[in-house]
Amino acid sequence: MTGIGWFAAIIVGGLAGWLAEKFMKRDHGLLMNIILGIVGAVVFNFILMAIFGSTLGGWIGQLFVGFVGACILIAAAQMLRNRGS
Repeated sequence: MTGIGWFAAIIVGGLAGWLAEKFMKRDHGLLMNIILGIVGAVVFNFILMAIFGSTLGGWIGQLFVGFVGACILIAAAQMLRNRGS
């Protein structure tokens, strides 16, 4: 997560993952929410850098990036799960 420390990344990642979980109507545990938020932020930061050459900074910016990225990961996992059925 750009511009924040590791401890803050865990907190923001957990919050972003939890918000994405609620928005996407899924049920994950705390650890999965943290992982989804952090990995989602990495994925969406990469997308933003590739398209715009920049990303959002600070707690609020990274919360938004983590939320959107986590939603993308949840949707991708759901698509893969449905494809296998």
